[in-house]
Amino acid sequence: LALFPIILIFAVFQKISFRLSHKAVRKIASGIIFAFVGLVLFLVGVNGGFMEVGSIIGRDLTLIENKIYVISVGFILGLVTVLAEPAVYVLTHQIENVTSGYVRRSLVMGTLSIGVGSAVALAVINILSPRIDLWHFLLPGYIISIVMSYYVPRLFIGIAFDSGGVASGPMTATFVLAFAHGVADAVETASILSDGFGVIAMVAMTPIIALQLLGAVFQMKSKKEGLKSDGK
Repeated sequence: LALFPIILIFAVFQKISFRLSHKAVRKIASGIIFAFVGLVLFLVGVNGGFMEVGSIIGRDLTLIENKIYVISVGFILGLVTVLAEPAVYVLTHQIENVTSGYVRRSLVMGTLSIGVGSAVALAVINILSPRIDLWHFLLPGYIISIVMSYYVPRLFIGIAFDSGGVASGPMTATFVLAFAHGVADAVETASILSDGFGVIAMVAMTPIIALQLLGAVFQMKSKKEGLKSDGK
């Protein structure tokens, strides 16, 4: 049902204006079928135990006395989970293609991973510390991102906010959210209802700041190269 409106719109415009060749239509149709099968398999996997694994890892690690372990694992999980996001794969390739290689895919992916890893680590700290609320991270974080948007190149503003959206995709929303619920379940001072949620908001925010910082680095690098050119 989720794919039906897309198929309907394509069919209408194919009849009215697209008029693609039969070969192109077959290629698009096969892509839609693969996407549908992939979505079904993903949802079966999520309901079959994928989320439960994240919850068990979060709960068992939190029971260890030294909390640095659960914070570190949260950072690593955020670091690697975003690499499996289909939307991140598409976005990073589009960025590299549109900028003709000026902004490399690997650089964006690495920056995005660090941002998401930091988000999960901060979310775990928020759950472990009863004195820290979610807004203590979100409010200053979005203020920083808004202020930085006045100084970084416009290209990176769009990339940063798009990255925040795609980073909080299905992989993150299932595994990382389940991990946070497991942590909240094991902490006596935390509640799954009030503290177990919010990690996705963190994941959506930190990549924005991380990519804007990358934009600032590119800007400084460009100015430095410009000064060198003037010196010559």
